[in-house]
Amino acid sequence: MADDRPVPLDEYPVHQVPLSMKHVATGDRNAYDRCIFHVLDHEGRALLIAGLGVYPNVGVIDAYATLRVGDRLHAVRASDALGDDRMKLAVGPLRIEVEEPLRRLRLVCEDESLSYDLTWTAEFPALWEPHHLQRRGDRLTLEGRRFVQAGGVQGVIRAADEEFRVTAGGWTGTRDRSWGVRPIPGEEGGRLAEEHPTEGFHWVWCPVRFEDRFLMVIVQEDADGYRTLNDATVVHASAMSHTTGSRASAMSHSTGTPRDRQLGWPLPEITYRPGTRHPERALIHLGDPRKPQELEVEILTSSPLAIGAGYPPADDWQHGTWQGRAWTDSRTYDLTQPHPLAAYGVTDHAARFRLDGRIGHGIFEHGSFGRHDPSGFMDFNSTAS
Repeated sequence: MADDRPVPLDEYPVHQVPLSMKHVATGDRNAYDRCIFHVLDHEGRALLIAGLGVYPNVGVIDAYATLRVGDRLHAVRASDALGDDRMKLAVGPLRIEVEEPLRRLRLVCEDESLSYDLTWTAEFPALWEPHHLQRRGDRLTLEGRRFVQAGGVQGVIRAADEEFRVTAGGWTGTRDRSWGVRPIPGEEGGRLAEEHPTEGFHWVWCPVRFEDRFLMVIVQEDADGYRTLNDATVVHASAMSHTTGSRASAMSHSTGTPRDRQLGWPLPEITYRPGTRHPERALIHLGDPRKPQELEVEILTSSPLAIGAGYPPADDWQHGTWQGRAWTDSRTYDLTQPHPLAAYGVTDHAARFRLDGRIGHGIFEHGSFGRHDPSGFMDFNSTAS
C-alpha cells in the first residue's frame, strides 16, 4: 500500500514481532490497548473515572471521563479515527500525558461541562494482575495482560458550578493498564452464543491504597462458584525505590525490602441492599488459617460503568465503536432515575477500607449477573432478600 510507511514508534527498539508498530500481531477485530483511572476523595463526595482505548483492527481511538457528585453523573466521551502516532494519547477534549513511565502521568479534560487537570504520581510499583483468559465454547473471547498501580493525585476538577481541589492527602488515585483481545460491539452470535449461553458471572476487583502498602484483590467466579481468576497481593511502598533496574532489584534482597506478599484465597462476604445486587458493605477474608485477616469495605459512592463510561451493556455508546471522525458527546445523568441497564453491568464503588488497624481508600468494583450459587442468586432476575 502506498501509505504503509513506518510510524514514529518504529524508531524505538520495542518491537515484539516483525511488523511495524502500526500493526498488532493478531487479526482479531477485538484487539485492544487501553487504561482506566479512578480518582476519589476520602469522604465520598466525588468519584472521577477516566480512560482511553485504542482498537487497532477497527481503526478507532476513544476516551471518556465520568464524575459522580451527589446524584449527578457528568460524562464526556470522544472518539476518532486512529492515527499513526501511538504515543499521542488524545481524543477530542481528553488526553493523557506520560511524563515519566510508571511514575507520573497527567490527566486532562477540557470540556465545558466537565474539566480537570490532574497529576497522578505513583507511590507503589506497578503490579501484574493474573493473566486473564475467557472462552466461549472453544473460542478465545478474552485474553488480557494487565497491571495495576496506586498513587497520589493533585490538581483541580470542575463540573457545573462545583470545583474540587485535589490533594494527595485527601484523594487517592488508582489505575489499571491492559491490552490483548476483549469483546467490542459487533460480535456475531451464531452457534457459540446459542450452545454456550452465559449462566452467571460474579466479579470483585479491588485496588486499595494504604499509607505504607497497596493491596490488590481479584475474584471471578462462574455460576456454580468455580473460580476462574484469583489474586490477593500486598505491595509495600518501600519497594518503589527498587523498581528502576536489575541492580536495584537485586539490592532489595540485601537491604531487606519486603517482597510482594500473597494473601491466599480471598473470600468476599457481601451485604446487598434488599431487592438489588447493589453492595452496601463487604467483608473480604484474606490470609491463611494460621493468620486470617479481614478487609472491611465501606461503600462511599458508586458509579455504574454502563452509564456514561461506555462499558457493556451501555445503550448510548460503547468502547471501540465507530462514531465517525472527531465525535464528542457530553451529558449529565440523573442517578435518582432508574437506569435498568446499570444492574447488568459492573459498578465501581469508591470505598474506605480497614485492615489490621489501618485505613485505606480505593475501589470496590463489583458485578454479579445471572446465577451465582454461593450468593444464593438463582437466575438473572434473582436479587438479595
